[in-house]
Amino acid sequence: MKQNAIVIPGDTPEVSWRIPVLEFAGTQAGSAPKVYLQAALHANECPGVATLHRLCARLRAADAAGAIRGDITIVPQANPIGAAQSHFGEMQGRFDLGSRGNYNRDFPLIAASARNDLLVDLDRRTAPERLKRELLHRALGADLVLDLHCDDESLPYAYIDSAFWPEASDLASALKMDAVFLSDGESSAFEEAVSYAWKQEEGGKGVSLPGRLSVTVELRGRRDVGPDVAARDADGLWAFLVARGVVDGGSPALQPYDGPAFALDTIEMVKAPVPGTILFHRDIGDRVEAGDLLAVLVPRPGFPEGDVEVRAPQAGLVVTRSSARFARRRDDLMKIGCAEITRAGRRAGTLED
Repeated sequence: MKQNAIVIPGDTPEVSWRIPVLEFAGTQAGSAPKVYLQAALHANECPGVATLHRLCARLRAADAAGAIRGDITIVPQANPIGAAQSHFGEMQGRFDLGSRGNYNRDFPLIAASARNDLLVDLDRRTAPERLKRELLHRALGADLVLDLHCDDESLPYAYIDSAFWPEASDLASALKMDAVFLSDGESSAFEEAVSYAWKQEEGGKGVSLPGRLSVTVELRGRRDVGPDVAARDADGLWAFLVARGVVDGGSPALQPYDGPAFALDTIEMVKAPVPGTILFHRDIGDRVEAGDLLAVLVPRPGFPEGDVEVRAPQAGLVVTRSSARFARRRDDLMKIGCAEITRAGRRAGTLED
């Protein structure tokens, strides 16, 4: 293993950010897939950090035994800028406080052949812009790209571009995902910027990309961080790497993925119609029918006649739920994966800002 680092100069004097990068050289680098893994691009999402910490220990042992076939690059904590942002005692790792931009949006949309252009004139870029360009540059040198995130309260699931499906079902199986969201490649999020770059080399939108993968993995909720769950997810990533021929052996053959794969247009984003305290009646993993009571909102405590019920718009699986217990008007309460297209409509791209 070789340790490297990305250094990002800050936007104020005498400040810089150092991002450790771990590189494992494969014994069959010319033929085995090349892998890029990162976690905590949203800096306050730590399940992936713990998972990669465990995976790196296993990869070190495999490296010593000569069992790593393909090159593997790991950025276990990808966003120290966001990690340093604390507001009234709480890390604000999703949005840059200076620009108000989401750290997982606005990645450059370029062709893969223009990869090296990402590093041209970096000195005129802000620190968050430079961070995004450095990370994207490294990812575009790989065949398999996994960006590890988490949701609020959530089942394990992933956003997978339909260009990689159903080949990517091996990842869903390895990580024992409860659902897959099939995305449309219409956003500037990290994993879609990678797939966009590859698509430009293969004819553009609508192509399939066999042998490649760029995916956002949602490792449950923000509080699902611990030794047991990290070890289990690290074992899942190891099984995926074995299945793809990146590392040698040590895992049983993967069972076929038998969970649901939902198109984004069939995801019901259940929102709060009024502000108030949230009383949830259904939890993640529940299957609901149309009209089932999901939550009650209490806008006027002490006046129960003003309570507002929130009901399921159609049958489906509750994949995520807000960890907050107070909602502003139109805050997201749940994501429900359904069989039918939502009547609420959806703009192209990501489900959330």
